[in-house]
Amino acid sequence: MRMGMKKWVGLFIVGVVVLCLGRSITWGKISSGETAPSFSLKDLKGQTFDLLQVKEKPLVILYFFDVESRPSQEGLLSLHQLKKQYKETDMTVWAITLSPKEKVTKFIENTGILFPVLIDTAKISDLYQARQILPTVCIIGPGLKILDYFQGGGKTTEAMLVRVAERELQRKQTKVAKAISNEVIKKNPQNVKAQTIKGYAALKEQNFKEAEEVFKEVSRQGTQGEILGKEGLAAVYVKKGESEKAIQLAREVEQKAPERAFVHVVKGDALYAQDKKKEAEMEYQKGVEKKVAEPYQEAIRYNQMGRYYASIGQYPKARELYEKAVNLDPYYIEGTTNKGLTYEKEGNWEKALESYRQALALEKTDPFASVLARKAQEMIELQKDMKRKERIDQLVKELAARFRAQKEVEKKAVDTWTSQPMVLTFVDFQEKGWLSERDGFSSVMMSQLADYLNASGRVRVVERIIIDRLLEELHIGSSELANPETALKLGRVLAARLVGTGSLIYLPQGTLLNLRLIDTETTAIPQVTTRQIPSQASLEKELFQLNREILRTVITNYPLRGYIVKLTGDQVILNLGAKHGVVVGTKFEVIEEGEEIQYKGKTLKGSPKSAGRMEVVKVEPEFSYAKIIEQNRTFRPDDKVQEKAEEIALR
Repeated sequence: MRMGMKKWVGLFIVGVVVLCLGRSITWGKISSGETAPSFSLKDLKGQTFDLLQVKEKPLVILYFFDVESRPSQEGLLSLHQLKKQYKETDMTVWAITLSPKEKVTKFIENTGILFPVLIDTAKISDLYQARQILPTVCIIGPGLKILDYFQGGGKTTEAMLVRVAERELQRKQTKVAKAISNEVIKKNPQNVKAQTIKGYAALKEQNFKEAEEVFKEVSRQGTQGEILGKEGLAAVYVKKGESEKAIQLAREVEQKAPERAFVHVVKGDALYAQDKKKEAEMEYQKGVEKKVAEPYQEAIRYNQMGRYYASIGQYPKARELYEKAVNLDPYYIEGTTNKGLTYEKEGNWEKALESYRQALALEKTDPFASVLARKAQEMIELQKDMKRKERIDQLVKELAARFRAQKEVEKKAVDTWTSQPMVLTFVDFQEKGWLSERDGFSSVMMSQLADYLNASGRVRVVERIIIDRLLEELHIGSSELANPETALKLGRVLAARLVGTGSLIYLPQGTLLNLRLIDTETTAIPQVTTRQIPSQASLEKELFQLNREILRTVITNYPLRGYIVKLTGDQVILNLGAKHGVVVGTKFEVIEEGEEIQYKGKTLKGSPKSAGRMEVVKVEPEFSYAKIIEQNRTFRPDDKVQEKAEEIALR
């Protein structure tokens, strides 16, 4: 009896263990938002592929399939064709199979598959519930976050490819998104979702003609097509600045599909551009409340509502919406930097830097995130450097007192020929126009432009922290800065010779920059620049070109002037150094005053003549060394020299 009891107890324990083991292998349902289970597998060559090694990759696709099942290979082969066409794409695809090695070898030979094919020897298919139904596809985003999970071939494979195209559109990989959509349309010309993706890809590329044609074609394809097509057309028209057409189409979509959200974002943008901000707020709010939107539309509807709240100083509300946007779309870098700016405006630089670093993890070369992160890091370091902080605080108090007393920096006028250092300051630009998707353009532009100009060595730009603190101390806002007199007074107090001011008009296609450089001594305007910066343009290139134009203006209108201090052989020492803006390679000519002519009691001066040229070869803070490259007469100490503008290398 005891033996029988022991036997039954033993069998019961074994049963419990087996049951527990069986449950541990199942691992529960795979769901979006979870972290993908990590694993390590090898390919036929024995190379190890560890999922943790691709943690920072933007898009990873795990494709579980059977090499003997053509339907389970269909999606994989479509991705293979895409990879052949766009080898530069950073999409990572791992094919995983339980098939025997010899059959895998034959499959690779027959298809020439470009992706690694991993042999599942560790029950990873069970881990991802990919044993019974094939293909099983798991789409993984940054940080190994599961974005999408598909099982089955046929229509499911088609839906999977559409979703990959949508993810690529979110990543702004428009060419890849179009290519995948075309692959789907080739097999199913009636797939309006794939056609719609093509339209939005063209729209992101600012190709309005193509986008309009695509959406018109979509709108002719049944009820769903009419809704998606007209919604897309409304988005095109608002980008083209045709607000009334956009609003009318949005209303038509709203009547046919009242739960769609994106049309309200379109209406909000159109109304905001017309300066109807309260009406725009109502539309943005509806866009957040409605339930239906395409995956690539989800983030922007929360972002625009957040941008509106940020524009009226409600930063916690804005931040909450930005977080929703980023949770819905892990590639939405705009929402990440926008969130950082809300912290920045509250003075929380650590949190701001954290957001900017998250953005840089998504896109290392993003100009907004790069500039803003650098600025935040500098502010954190300043807060820790108590001595420097005290110096800036004291300087700001002195400058504020001088501004209130309308007293400029005292100038010691002795040498009227030798140039003073060229100091330039930017004051806040007036911002107008529609509600751009991305906040911080003005701050990024001024910071990047200041970096370029300072790096040239020719111009010194007043530190932004000093200007910001001074404006804060004086309680001067953007409306007061729009007054040129206020900008000039600030420039004089800061001992700047030039003040950069103007406006930024945000347009659907980009940003219209109006820049004026004003001379604080004469109030002359040596440079006026109007430039449209397209939203798809490289901001660094645009600002670098603007930097060159400013340098050209400075060199042409304010050439460096000084004297020969000493001569040794063919080497000349000048009384101009790095602090004046001299750099190695700067060329000077020796100037002789033109002949004076007396006429009717007046002295008429002729144009100065060149007695030779020299090029700077070494620079010290207060002086520089130059070698003589042309000499029409013997140079002497106290000879006047002037920068030769047309030959200067703009650095």
